[in-house]
Amino acid sequence: MTKKNIRIYAAFLTVGASNTMIDFLFFFFLTACFVPSFLAQCMSYTAGMLNSYVWNRKWTFQVKKKADKWEWIKWATVNGAACLLTYVVLYVIQQAGFSLFISKTIGTLLGMMITFTGSRLWVFPSENKPSEMER
Repeated sequence: MTKKNIRIYAAFLTVGASNTMIDFLFFFFLTACFVPSFLAQCMSYTAGMLNSYVWNRKWTFQVKKKADKWEWIKWATVNGAACLLTYVVLYVIQQAGFSLFISKTIGTLLGMMITFTGSRLWVFPSENKPSEMER
């Protein structure tokens, strides 16, 4: 593993922690206000997703080119898939008798795997190709 890859993983985890904090705080605030969990999940995930786009683009993947609509569409697709998976896992695990917190945590961890892989391989791929020196 190269120093560049370690830096990217560390930055992604740091940004992910802030996204998760935004998502969890907003989600549990909304559910405490009796917003249905599906709607709360969509709203809280979107707030974290917007934070994630800005910080991952600028800091984690250090994209230099100007953003275009296709980058945003790819980002929204990857995050939409992660959001849907997170909700399905949240629902299934909660139906199995686990707490809302445990269900949300497991769903979030699985969603993070999807967003990292999708971001690195599809949304920002040209920024992450190793140079000849790193191979």
